[in-house]
Amino acid sequence: MQKWLKEVARGKKGSKDLSYEETKKIAEHILSGSASDAQIAGYLIAQRMKTEAPEELLAFVHVLQEERERIDIPKSLVANLIDFAGPYNGRNYFAATIPCSILLADFGIPAYLHSSDTLPPKFGVSVKDILISLGIETEGTTDQVAHSLQQTNLAFVWTEKFSKGLTALRSIREEIGVRTLLNTAEKLLNIPNASSLMMGAFHRTAIQKIYPILSKLSYDRIFIVQGLEGSEDVPVHRNSFVYRINQDLMEHFLVKPEEYGLLNKEFDKTKKISVQEQKQIIESILSGEKRCEYTYYYNQVVLNTAIRYYLFGASRSIEEGIDIAKDQLQNKRGLDILNRWKNQNERKSVSISS
Repeated sequence: MQKWLKEVARGKKGSKDLSYEETKKIAEHILSGSASDAQIAGYLIAQRMKTEAPEELLAFVHVLQEERERIDIPKSLVANLIDFAGPYNGRNYFAATIPCSILLADFGIPAYLHSSDTLPPKFGVSVKDILISLGIETEGTTDQVAHSLQQTNLAFVWTEKFSKGLTALRSIREEIGVRTLLNTAEKLLNIPNASSLMMGAFHRTAIQKIYPILSKLSYDRIFIVQGLEGSEDVPVHRNSFVYRINQDLMEHFLVKPEEYGLLNKEFDKTKKISVQEQKQIIESILSGEKRCEYTYYYNQVVLNTAIRYYLFGASRSIEEGIDIAKDQLQNKRGLDILNRWKNQNERKSVSISS
C-alpha cells in the first residue's frame, strides 16, 4: 500500500492517477483485509483530494462486483429490470423514487432499489430507513429478493448485506466523515444484474467524470439525472438535465416542469423531511389524496414517473406518461402494490421459517 500511497498522496501538484490495473490491486488489497485501517483511510482521503480518475473508479466497481453475493433472477425479468441508484449518504428531501418505482411496478416494469444505512458526509434519511417505516422487508436473503421481484415487480437490496467488503469499510468511512470514491462505486454493484440503470448526479462536472466508465458495465440502457441531492429524482421547482449514455456517447435533454403544468416554486431548501414525514407523504399520494401541503411532492411523483415511462419505452411521450401516472394515483393502484409488497414479504418469511 505504501508505494501506491506515495503516488496518489504527493499533494495537489505531485499526485498522479494510477492505471486500472494498479488501482485494481489496491482495491483487492483493501477489500481482502490486507491493508491497515490507517492505510485505507490515507488512500481514501488522498483520492478525495486528488479526485479519482474514471479508470480508478471502474477498478473499484469491478472488484466490489467480484466479491458481492449474487441474486439469481430469471432472464425474462432481468431484461426489463431497472436499477434505481440513489445516494447512499441519504436525503434531506423527498425520496420520490420510492412511489415512482411502485407505480412502475403496477404498470409491469420491474424496479430495484438499494442502499445501506446512512453514511457520511450527509447522514441523511436512507431509502432503507423509509422502506422500513412503510413496513417493507429490507434485510431479505437472495431468495427473498428474487421472490419479491417475481411477485410484485419490486425489490430492495441492503447492499452491505451482500458485500462483505463494504461492510468492513463502514467504520473507517464513518470516522473520516467525507465523501470518497466508494460513494459512487457502491451504487454500481448491480447485484441482481439489471439491464437498465437510472442514477443521479449532483452536477454536470460529476456526470462528465462518471459517464466514461458506464459503457464498461453490464447495463444495456443508462440514464443519469441531474436530480435533487444527487438523486435520480428531478425537482419541479427548476429545470434539470437528463443524460442518456449510448456506448461511449452521451446526449441530453432538458426537463422543464412548466411545460407539463407541474412547476411548483414552493420549495423550501432549508426543510429536512424526517422518516415519518416521508412515510406520510408517500402513503397520502399513493392513496389518491391531493393534499395542498403535498402538491410539490405529488407533482414530483407524477413527473418523475412519466419521465421513466417515456425513457424506458412504456409511453410515447412524457405527456402520455403523466396521464398514466395520474390515473394510477387517482385509482389508488400504487397503494395496492405497496400493500402487496408488504404482504408478500410477510408470507415469504413465514414460508422460509416453516
